[in-house]
Amino acid sequence: MSFSLNSSKIDFLKIKIDEAFQDQKPGTSGLRKSTKQFLSNNYLQSFVEAIFKTLPGVNGGILILGGDGRFGNKKAIEVIIAMAVAHGISRIITTVDGILSTPAASNLIRKHKAIGGIILSASHNPGGQDGDFGVKVNGPNGGPASESLTNEIYSYTKHIDSYQTINLDALDISIPSEILIGKTVVEVVDGIEDYVALMQEIFDFEKISCFIKNNFPIAFDALNAVTGPYAKKILEDLLGASAGTVRNGIPLEDFGGCHPDPNLTYAKDLADLLLKSDKYSFGAACDGDGDRNMILGNQCFVNPSDSLAVLTANANCVPAYAKGLFGVARSMPTSSAVDVVAKELGINCYETPTGWKFFGNLLDSEKITLCGEESFGTGSNHVREKDGLWAVLFWLQILAEKQCSVSDLMKEHWSKYGRHYYSRHDYEEVDLEIANNLYTNLEARLPSLINQNFAGIKVCIADNFKYQDPIDHSLTDAQGLRIILEDGSRVVLRLSGTGTKGATLRVYLENYVSPDGDLAQDPQRALSALITAIDQLAEITKRTGMDKPTVIT
Repeated sequence: MSFSLNSSKIDFLKIKIDEAFQDQKPGTSGLRKSTKQFLSNNYLQSFVEAIFKTLPGVNGGILILGGDGRFGNKKAIEVIIAMAVAHGISRIITTVDGILSTPAASNLIRKHKAIGGIILSASHNPGGQDGDFGVKVNGPNGGPASESLTNEIYSYTKHIDSYQTINLDALDISIPSEILIGKTVVEVVDGIEDYVALMQEIFDFEKISCFIKNNFPIAFDALNAVTGPYAKKILEDLLGASAGTVRNGIPLEDFGGCHPDPNLTYAKDLADLLLKSDKYSFGAACDGDGDRNMILGNQCFVNPSDSLAVLTANANCVPAYAKGLFGVARSMPTSSAVDVVAKELGINCYETPTGWKFFGNLLDSEKITLCGEESFGTGSNHVREKDGLWAVLFWLQILAEKQCSVSDLMKEHWSKYGRHYYSRHDYEEVDLEIANNLYTNLEARLPSLINQNFAGIKVCIADNFKYQDPIDHSLTDAQGLRIILEDGSRVVLRLSGTGTKGATLRVYLENYVSPDGDLAQDPQRALSALITAIDQLAEITKRTGMDKPTVIT
């Protein structure tokens, strides 16, 4: 279907902003705030104006636009389309009802050689009128905006006084169509087909289908977020999983009250199905915008750090990676389980700061094929974002090839490489001043810890992690406080900026046990000495008043 607006009837407007756009610096590639703040006068428009004034190639370029369907998604799309027309974008590609996962957006950017994309999501944060909203910018390689572009956007927001737009009635994006607005084409595409085609290029759908149909029941929880339609198409329609395999599969503006963060706390219903019953052999969940994943087997939870290591060790099971990997990378807080695998395979393993943009240079330069973060994110060179459903299919492909259970695969892996007992403790909504004081106090004490005992083991490294990019040689510092012990055990502390209320203190704990050690301990018990030691050293309980973490992963 096509629709046309006469360009002579379009009024190009320059709207004065009464108040300057005042805000803290956006994150690595976008802005994440409460929905109410985004709905306030000119707030969204001010940030979008800064994007269009700084993103290269806007005049005459192609822009990808969509989001995770949370409250405000459709209205924001209309606002951005009107502003894009005013700024001379030649083609805007959006999706039916504006539903577009982050990895699928990355794929569209790369396929259409777009100047970039605007993804409307607050990732794993709650949605609805009382929830959160976000605007994320991706560059022409399909990955998160570079730090230089983010800095330019931020600089522009500090002195913005107006924005350009047009008068535009509500658009119908409920079906595929082309709409001509002046000289700009708004193309509404299916949104799912291109992503599905990409997955079919990577995986052997026939082999996976035969496996899951042969008494291997699976459950997938979309948490009423963006991956529901994608998962139903792939898992039920194409792979033949039984109807109802995809739970909470319709994207809702408030995620149906779900907190779309795929972990044992917020995806508890799914976890209970796999860990407290024998009904399902495999379970998985994805987050709000579809880039994170949680993997479960019957009576078995797969730690995200272990997941990256297992995928790397078994990449030859996947047709797209059967010829070998260029290398692998992990974020600094992620456990070093994948390092052991990379050494065995004879490939490089890079340790980067948290943030997918750091993997982008390595992927673009073919230094790595796979990469991952401990925060339930894994990905490869097929796009430039982490990809939840891709990870789910990767696991199913390995299980189909090896004809085994998740638990058996994990035991086989640990018996060969050893086990990295690992956990992340999140203290959420900590008063910002308290969190900052705790953090700076610990940082000041780090130099004195060298060669001292911590949890009964000598400290060999205590620092604030910094990273020099091997491709562009840029230096990124202050990425997290590390205490590394002589036996390879580690404790890492970071303050996260992904929340909108207070600060989140993240404590990462890791204890390596060799293949001939005790590989069947409860992780929290195996890490208990480290947990006690860091609580006493950083005074977490004393300073925050919290006697336990909000979330334990």
